[in-house]
Amino acid sequence: MENTVLKTRPGFGPQLKEWRKRRRLSQLDLASEADISQRHLSFLESGRSRPSRDMILRLADQLSIPLREQNTLLVAAGFAPAYQERAMDHPALDATRHTVEQILKGHEPHPALAIDRHWHLISANRAIFALLDNVDPFLLEPPVNVLRLSLHPNGLAPRISNIREWRHHIFERLKQQIDTTGDTALVELLEELTSLPVPIGASPYTTGTARPYGSIAVPLQLKHSDDVLTFISTTTVFGTALDVSLSELAIEAFYPMDNFTATTMRHILEQSND
Repeated sequence: MENTVLKTRPGFGPQLKEWRKRRRLSQLDLASEADISQRHLSFLESGRSRPSRDMILRLADQLSIPLREQNTLLVAAGFAPAYQERAMDHPALDATRHTVEQILKGHEPHPALAIDRHWHLISANRAIFALLDNVDPFLLEPPVNVLRLSLHPNGLAPRISNIREWRHHIFERLKQQIDTTGDTALVELLEELTSLPVPIGASPYTTGTARPYGSIAVPLQLKHSDDVLTFISTTTVFGTALDVSLSELAIEAFYPMDNFTATTMRHILEQSND
């Protein structure tokens, strides 16, 4: 992976240039998309011209820069942030929290959870906790990182039948997220996860048509008691968020890939109610 992560916070011009390079655009490409001259863009990147607030937001929109980093660009250019960042327990986000909880509960008896930009657990439904038996308690101490919980040898890793494939899937998602956001904390998380050992006796990594479920998606095959539950996951985000925290929130929902998994999850959740 190309190491173009924003490790420092230089002035506006260098940051803009870094984001343009991250998006693999030439000055001419970006200038054309933003409807400005290449000369003006060059002056903005070199610091010879000072951008307006509207220009920064226009360029950020063309570069698909996350809201958090848009604020950083604005501050670097001497402007106030455009987007608020409130904790998820802020009263202004009450309706959002209620919506998230309804989505998670409505997905039962199947697992679903909400995470922040660093994969820390915000909330989860009962099905998630019903599948966490035998996990080392230290992995469940807040803030819970769900990727660490998934791949750690004291977490779920020994129970994931296709752990090599699942690891590869997680690593690729993290690399894409790093490429999109430039978040150094995610780089550190990726380095930590790649250093974790693969459980002894793990099945070989398979690709393409060799997968039991073909090439439509990477399944999560999780051992539970003497059975193997097979899920496919989806990610839901708030596409029109104007709050930094809300824009970074994601809901990971797991759907059964066969009738056996669907039936077993119903039984598991029923037993957890007893």
